[in-house]
Amino acid sequence: MAKSKSVFICQNCGAESSKWIGRCPSCKEWNTYHEEIIAPASSRESSFKIDKEKKKPELLDNIKSDEQSRQKTGLAELDRILGGGMVGGSLILLGGEPGVGKSTLALQLALAMKNRIILYVSGEESEEQISLRAKRLKKNNPECYILSETELETILTHSENIKPGLIIIDSIQTIRTGLLESSAGSVSQVRECAAQLLKYSKITGIPVFLIGHITKDGTIAGPKVLEHIVDVVLYFEGDSNYVYRILRSVKNRFGSTSELGIFEMLESGLREVDNPSELFINQHDEPLSGISIAATVDGLRPFLIETQALVSSAVYGNPQRSSTGFDIRRLNMLLAVLEKRAGFRLAIKDVFLNIAGGIKVNDPAIDMAILSAVLSSNLDIPLERNACFSGEAGLSGEIRPVSRIEQRIREAGKMGFTKIYISKYHRNINIKDAEIKVIPVGKIETLVKFLFG
Repeated sequence: MAKSKSVFICQNCGAESSKWIGRCPSCKEWNTYHEEIIAPASSRESSFKIDKEKKKPELLDNIKSDEQSRQKTGLAELDRILGGGMVGGSLILLGGEPGVGKSTLALQLALAMKNRIILYVSGEESEEQISLRAKRLKKNNPECYILSETELETILTHSENIKPGLIIIDSIQTIRTGLLESSAGSVSQVRECAAQLLKYSKITGIPVFLIGHITKDGTIAGPKVLEHIVDVVLYFEGDSNYVYRILRSVKNRFGSTSELGIFEMLESGLREVDNPSELFINQHDEPLSGISIAATVDGLRPFLIETQALVSSAVYGNPQRSSTGFDIRRLNMLLAVLEKRAGFRLAIKDVFLNIAGGIKVNDPAIDMAILSAVLSSNLDIPLERNACFSGEAGLSGEIRPVSRIEQRIREAGKMGFTKIYISKYHRNINIKDAEIKVIPVGKIETLVKFLFG
């Protein structure tokens, strides 16, 4: 009888070696090799078997696909990110930092899908703990089954008995299979369990929703092959100091990866945000300097956010540059453009920038709003409260055009703004139905004249 053997596997990329190596030759990371026990091929037969018909090659023209086969989740934000709902037989992976709300979102999904049997498997919490969270959410689904189990074969056996319409596993790092002798969470266990779940999902047509842990580097724990196995990869982002959570799609075989979902964390769970512009724009009783509104687009979704800037004299010697929610290097570039092209001396002043709401913005169209906020704070002159900005700043001081400008203009008009400053280099803009005045700007010097005379 063949004996089990031990191999060393990189916990970062999944590369194997017969002996311990200090530095992985594949991903170049240090001290990532750990010993794992691998069963021989003859004994790697699962105790769980599923009856299936033998497949044979089919002509592409003879294969029928139903676009209406998507299953609505009951959460509009999640449906939009998935491309209209979950596709039968799909494997969905949700990753996020600890405490961001992954388990809450998964349980809300289980309780929101009515008229469908749900199997919620937790390897981290007991049935009583999940029941307490469900009571806090104040929602109920009479066909939602809860199972606290970590053995994959047992989970699949229960699934065969109750025939669910959706399987939720929290989390994939706690599940292990008897095919391998290594502990749960190891690279080989995560890879094998994901592969077995993918096979089961494709054969039965049951969608599987996986929750994955995040490493300190911000990537999903386990080998990179895990993200290649699944059909959809979602990331749940958010700051524990703020109530807003952002759900992004970084991989989707059945839809676009440009969609964005926004949730608000409340005591009763996650609330879907239909109009994020209302949340990211603070209402002030009186005009304040250093505040401007930017019309941004994240993926395919336009919304307005508030940018706040504070410019003050440097009293500690070297001027400080601080940015929250925006790239500090791009802020330094914008300040250099202001000094070179517009003549504002900011080299001896502290500049602090904050994006309201605790979100991170990478859209270059926010440049003009940041420039306006910095100038407003430097001159201590409030900007017009009914004006917003959307334009990218170039190194030569020109205002460059941005994508989806029509969506930005319509969103600003819908939120009650009467003016929007954009680049004059846009061509063929169709905004006849938008009740807002568009002010084209070519250079930063022209923007300064428009705002401060």
